[in-house]
Amino acid sequence: MRIAVTGAFGYSGRYITERLLQAGHEVITLTNSLNRPNPFGTKVKAFPFHFDAPEKLREDLRGVGTLVNTYWVRFDHRLFTHQQAVANTKVLFSAAQQAGVRRIVHLSISHPDSASPLPYFRGKAELESSLKALGLSYCILRPTVLFGKEDVLINNIAWSLRHLPVVGMFGKGDYRLQPIYVDDLAQAVAQKVSEDRDETIEAIGPETFSYRELLATIAAALGVKRPIISVPPTIGYWSCRLIGLLVGDIVITREEIQGLMEGRLQVDAPPLGTTRLTDWIARHRDTLGRRYTSEMARRVDRASKYRSN
Repeated sequence: MRIAVTGAFGYSGRYITERLLQAGHEVITLTNSLNRPNPFGTKVKAFPFHFDAPEKLREDLRGVGTLVNTYWVRFDHRLFTHQQAVANTKVLFSAAQQAGVRRIVHLSISHPDSASPLPYFRGKAELESSLKALGLSYCILRPTVLFGKEDVLINNIAWSLRHLPVVGMFGKGDYRLQPIYVDDLAQAVAQKVSEDRDETIEAIGPETFSYRELLATIAAALGVKRPIISVPPTIGYWSCRLIGLLVGDIVITREEIQGLMEGRLQVDAPPLGTTRLTDWIARHRDTLGRRYTSEMARRVDRASKYRSN
């Protein structure tokens, strides 16, 4: 099958593309990063998103059987917003429908909520509704937290534990997370592209951690000892703002802190992935957290490949 993957030169998109190629599919990618190194060489042809020219986007999608959509933004910024990401994704969905695409596999988020004040979860809910209304076959996968060699969150927690004299957690740290290995998610996507059943799947890993337990688990695996203290969310946010100024990044937003503390990264569902974060950290303990990984650098620099941690 001919499959279009958004962001094949990025994080989850690259793992998904690798799995699809291994399965014998032909893959093209839609991307904002045409100047980023193509890790697949001539195997994957790249096209610009053309959100402002839907007719071009439609033509690029001609002959595609399934569209795999990973396109999104993590937070609002002067260079990109959730509102624009929602609008762009709707253009993409519409172009796929008009181009004759049979199926869309879409990466969403756990606990999307159209009534949420948080634009991340509200926007994801809006896109799920838009996709279901298209009339195309669909599969919606809802990951919580991804981990892998190009990861941001787990790596930067490890970086904090290695480099800061004390590490804080927002409130009591009793809110829970269920991280899934990025290649486990990619394997699930590769399986779903050829199916035709409409479904929504919670994409979680086999382990559940409280945030406090996650910090302690990473610290133990790295062999570092740091005081882990509870701080009010406001103080934690401003501390992260200060760290962000030093590393040139947005470490975390108020909205992300609220979503985390609301328990939106835990669901009551069987695990989709099989790779345990504790085992993965043990295998990568020598490199994990040695360098800080900047989300903003990835967004601004569209020419460099994603660095492995």
